[in-house]
Amino acid sequence: MPHLFRSSIAAALLAGLLGACAAPSVTSSADAASAGNLVALAPLAPTVVQDMRYFGPHNFVGRPIAGYEAPQCWLSQAAAQALARVQQDLAPHGLGLKVFDCYRPQQAVDDFVRWGADLADQRTKAEYYPRVPKSELFARGYIAEKSGHSRASTADLTLIVHDAARAARMLQGPLAAGHEVDMGSPFDLFDEQSHTEYAGLSAPVRHNRLWLRALMQQHGWRNLPEEWWHYTLVNEPWPERYFNVPVR
Repeated sequence: MPHLFRSSIAAALLAGLLGACAAPSVTSSADAASAGNLVALAPLAPTVVQDMRYFGPHNFVGRPIAGYEAPQCWLSQAAAQALARVQQDLAPHGLGLKVFDCYRPQQAVDDFVRWGADLADQRTKAEYYPRVPKSELFARGYIAEKSGHSRASTADLTLIVHDAARAARMLQGPLAAGHEVDMGSPFDLFDEQSHTEYAGLSAPVRHNRLWLRALMQQHGWRNLPEEWWHYTLVNEPWPERYFNVPVR
């Protein structure tokens, strides 16, 4: 659905929510729906590939995550429009975006926290945190009680190749149509290798990561240095509010 709700009443409710207090707070499902400005990315950028990892079992928890009831990327209106502009800029270069996660309900974050506290569950360690003890995931910042994703203006993403010949003019390394660009480490790897400027990167991988970062910055996004895939809209509309409406 492109919009949860849109009305003059919703606009008034949103204004009240934003002005209520300066401290970060979690907005209930009903209030988030009333706020009205969460949109699906697909109508604005239909060619962006959506591989929504937390809807299914291919993620660091190893199962579908609470709050993901559909494999759809939702964002704030401003973030969705900004991501659509990035996609438009990539097309002439034979490239496109693939998103792994976008808006993340607070209940999903709570699900991550519960998983992180269960030290007996080590099923995904070999793939997602092979060099980090699960007992240290909180201390190292890989798991937290709040996520910028819940503010609806953060996306986890990478580049995919549509035309290898054109993509090769901008990026480096092996490039094949339909494949992700080599970024040196997989999405959601809890490791220093995932730091955008990790010292051990090969020259092609470093080039690809920094090229993506430069392009995203041109469209108003900032990268989280610890995760090459993680971008937040600089002028996000709700910098202090965390939504909890499920993705449907």
